[in-house]
Amino acid sequence: MCGILAIIGKGKEEEVVKTLSKRMSHRGPDESDLHITENGHILSHERLSIIDLHSGKQPIRGTKSAWMVHNGEIYNHQELRDGILKEHTFRTKSDSEVIVHLYEEFGYDFCNLLDGDWAFVVVDGDDFIAGRDPMGVKPLYYGLDDRGRVYFSSEMKPIADQCKTFSTFPPGHYYTPTTGFVKYYTPEYEDFEKAINSLDLELIRTSLTEATRKRLMSDVPIGVLLSGGLDSSLTSSIASRLLANKGKKLHSFSIGLDADAPDAKAARKVAEFLGTEHHEIHFTIEEGIKILDQLIWHLETYDVTSIRASTPMYFLSKAITDMGIKVVLSGEGADEIFGGYLYFRNAPSTEEFQKETIERVQKLFTADLLRADKSTMAHGLEARVPFLDKAFLEMAIQIKPEEKQPKTYNGVEKYILRKAFDTPENPYLPQEVLWRQKEQFSDGVGYNWIDQLIDYCATKVSDEQLAAAEMEFPYNTPTTKEAYFYRTIFNKYYPQISAAQTVRKWIPKWQENQDPSGRANAAHVQADIEIAKSNSVV
Repeated sequence: MCGILAIIGKGKEEEVVKTLSKRMSHRGPDESDLHITENGHILSHERLSIIDLHSGKQPIRGTKSAWMVHNGEIYNHQELRDGILKEHTFRTKSDSEVIVHLYEEFGYDFCNLLDGDWAFVVVDGDDFIAGRDPMGVKPLYYGLDDRGRVYFSSEMKPIADQCKTFSTFPPGHYYTPTTGFVKYYTPEYEDFEKAINSLDLELIRTSLTEATRKRLMSDVPIGVLLSGGLDSSLTSSIASRLLANKGKKLHSFSIGLDADAPDAKAARKVAEFLGTEHHEIHFTIEEGIKILDQLIWHLETYDVTSIRASTPMYFLSKAITDMGIKVVLSGEGADEIFGGYLYFRNAPSTEEFQKETIERVQKLFTADLLRADKSTMAHGLEARVPFLDKAFLEMAIQIKPEEKQPKTYNGVEKYILRKAFDTPENPYLPQEVLWRQKEQFSDGVGYNWIDQLIDYCATKVSDEQLAAAEMEFPYNTPTTKEAYFYRTIFNKYYPQISAAQTVRKWIPKWQENQDPSGRANAAHVQADIEIAKSNSVV
């Protein structure tokens, strides 16, 4: 994982580009490099060394005239080298290099051949192609300056004050000067009526295991973010088993306000059950409030949910990198795929339930994936997300929605995922964790975190300021003092209207209270009791 910056067009000074690129040096603290092509285009790279530590420096040149920069991981790179690219001469052992050779072999039409999480730019003379992975696990922005130069960047920081307009590069697309944007990722599940697969618990289990196995690819140590919730606990359990087969022990990491936080207690139980090398980090509410300004600069969003949840993740990421870990597995995506948020209980119909799962998956890049990437990469830590493996995702979304709906199982969310790993003869998790009620990460670190955060923001924003919010922020106007406070910090660093337009607010459906905290849903109160009663349903 890294930070990339590409400027297509002549005349930008090399030293200026180096300075712009260094604005995201946190993404690649190991080394940096820059290349100016014969036609005057510039590619810059801030590298976090994960694969091929010694010869994988970027930008990377192809066999002929093409050059490339890439952020992310290509999990099938060896398969591509040994297969359709076997006639090509490789300069490195880096997974990234397959991209430039695929371009040389197939032109623009190769993105669907990549299995991984990535954003890249390939420049060949005056021709170029930029692309982003299907789900948007890796961030990418694009913009245009007043001289017509085109910019691509992993974060807004290098381009926001350089471009007259800029935006988020859409996931599942590539862009070329001759085609414009092309949607290469067109899965069947985008049609909600295609969700016709019969339930196969063993397939869920084997597919997620394979997705996790791929994401253990690394030449550096790997850990797991273990919140103690179902999703991170399952990825931790699977990874622990896979590494144990190689004689390796897994490092697990959790965070809370104190040792009694809901997530901390559950994570401790899971770690003890799995036998991981467990590390528990604590932070204070005062520390969380103190870093809000810096955090929002890193996150490049004013979304309330993202900021609440990113604060503990930011502290945890710092502690993990201080211990020498560069890669962690994380549980993002499961709630969207399986309808795991508590508000999904209130879906008015099976059809609406399925539509909402699809929409939430498609919008993950605006919220949870943005948080997972930028709060970890703020400290040079790469987060990998097994639940968003393309093969697993496409299988799981197309399971019949009535098989996934909580109401089918007396209100138990993600029932089929829990049941797939409920194997008494060789248990993956303790029963009380496998069937634990959903806690959103910002709640699970300790309920006082959100309560006191809301109270603090209320002291920083007057009633008069909030009443006049539409005058100051006509686009996406904040409606609470907390949202207003975050918006003022964001606006300080990213005052452009283009910047404001990259943000999408996360708002749950089908509940009266529009606060995104899981506790805002009335189901939160009853779910513990109901899950305890229902974990033996069919």
